[in-house]
Amino acid sequence: MTTDISDVLLAKWILLILLVLVAIAFSVAWIASLIKKSEEGVRPSIYQLMIGFVTDFFDTLGVGSFATTTSLFRIGKVVDDDKIPGTLNVGHALPTILQAVIYINFIEIDVWTLWILIIASVVGSYLGATFVSRLPKKGIQLGMGIALLIAVGLIVSKLLGWIPSGGTSLGLTGTSLILGIAGNFFFGALMTIGVGAYAPIMIMVGLLGMDQKAAFPLMMGSCAFLMPVASYRFIRSGKYDPRAALGLTLFGLPGVVVAAWIVKELPLEYVKWLVVIIVIYTAVSMLTAALKTDTPPSTRQTGT
Repeated sequence: MTTDISDVLLAKWILLILLVLVAIAFSVAWIASLIKKSEEGVRPSIYQLMIGFVTDFFDTLGVGSFATTTSLFRIGKVVDDDKIPGTLNVGHALPTILQAVIYINFIEIDVWTLWILIIASVVGSYLGATFVSRLPKKGIQLGMGIALLIAVGLIVSKLLGWIPSGGTSLGLTGTSLILGIAGNFFFGALMTIGVGAYAPIMIMVGLLGMDQKAAFPLMMGSCAFLMPVASYRFIRSGKYDPRAALGLTLFGLPGVVVAAWIVKELPLEYVKWLVVIIVIYTAVSMLTAALKTDTPPSTRQTGT
């Protein structure tokens, strides 16, 4: 029994050390890229900084950040639609890693389930980012619009109690583990098109009979590893907004600290309904923009 406990603790500490190493490697690569772009201007605006604080504050409390950030980007018209997925992944990567370190440390979950599902999400994000970084603007608008509506459906189903709230298990085995791997692979791929994995993972955890609290280290750990992997593709292709991404990071990190260590818990039901309304608006506007076709100029027929 002692050996089992020490193995679990070792696996947990290796995971945390890897998170720190991923954060360092990602930071070095991103800073090098920002230095190259410094002549173009990378200083974020106050609005971009505040988006970082607000979205990562609520992200830490379980609301999610991708849908809300997308909505605020579009409302403020600060990021082109085709650069939103990359900006979300790059800008929220470090705050999400901080969240993962906090929740993996303080919330109990079977560490082997955590490892396996994290690997599945990373593979999904790597393949997804390869595809998304090559998509044209219209393809990204259509993909994000449809995926946001699906995310809204999941959030509403959860709020209305149509989806099981979960059980008491802290890990997955057998068929449930296979379903979890498939789900996390798919959610990892969706992250690269700008759709957050928090709501889908929380719902999957409930459907598979796991304790709802176990969703926090799972969803934050998965995103903490997959976002830097996906971000590397976006940084290399230049398909992200450096100013907006830097704003998300600089004020997102203190947002995480305030939520995790000062506020800790809030009644968030009304906030989640507000998020639903905002996301529906964003999804519709995305689809409308994607479906707009340029009307060709009318040709005048002239007689001879």
